Amino acid sequence: MQRAKRRLAAVMCADVAHYSRLMEQDEDGTLNRLKAYRDIMSALTERHDGRIVNTWGDAVIIEFGSVIEAVQCAVEIQTELSHRNADLPDSQKMEFRIGLNLGDLMVEGDDIYGDGVNVAARLQELAPTGGIMLSQSVYDQVRNKLAVGFDPRGLQSVKNVSEPVETYAVRLGGRNEPEAVAVGDGFDGGAGNAQSAGDPDVSRTRNGLEQARAWLAAQPRKVRVPIFMIGFFFTINLLTDGLADLWFVWPSLPFAVMLAWHLFVGKREDEMPEANKSTE
Repeated sequence: MQRAKRRLAAVMCADVAHYSRLMEQDEDGTLNRLKAYRDIMSALTERHDGRIVNTWGDAVIIEFGSVIEAVQCAVEIQTELSHRNADLPDSQKMEFRIGLNLGDLMVEGDDIYGDGVNVAARLQELAPTGGIMLSQSVYDQVRNKLAVGFDPRGLQSVKNVSEPVETYAVRLGGRNEPEAVAVGDGFDGGAGNAQSAGDPDVSRTRNGLEQARAWLAAQPRKVRVPIFMIGFFFTINLLTDGLADLWFVWPSLPFAVMLAWHLFVGKREDEMPEANKSTE
């Protein structure tokens, strides 16, 4: 009997919150929406060099060789799906919960097994609707490398895993933040959070900055670089001449053209079905 291979990899488990209720209300519409949302997830997975291992019902398991790519993909998925849900009535919104773990996997053919997968599946169950839950192993790899916020959720006892799992929720532009934070719970907070929570303008500004950071972190490098260069020229312009002479526009123009191309033309090409691409 051939021994199963092992490898270290990041595993994403995702499923639809309240899927049974959605099916009960509208089977055809729910299935069509699930297929459309899975197409989005598949395209983003491919962009981040992931591999869809399995799908059944409303669930999906995805493997990544890079932890950073896995988290970026999860953020992009939730961001894109939230945009798709924005125009839908509450009864039709389809929101996923995502769990991410980095662990040692047993590999047989195209399938993966082991605690690495089990922990990801349990984290998905703990994730807020439309949110992302990380294990300690994932958090340690990405906490200083991605421009997103993290909320510690503490040790969680999960089914079929002997040791409690340290968990972290990804803060998605002000969405899915903890409902209440007590001083000493380990969150970034205390008096600073209380002060900003009491000031709507400060809260809106902070949420706006977090949304911008999350959006930028979710973009591919070909989008981030032009934005960085435009910001660099603007900063130099501001520090040298103030806003009296807006010379930064001219060196920024090529980067603005690149940015517009990738955001509009390039994005449409990425989302174009493969069948259409092959006929062009």
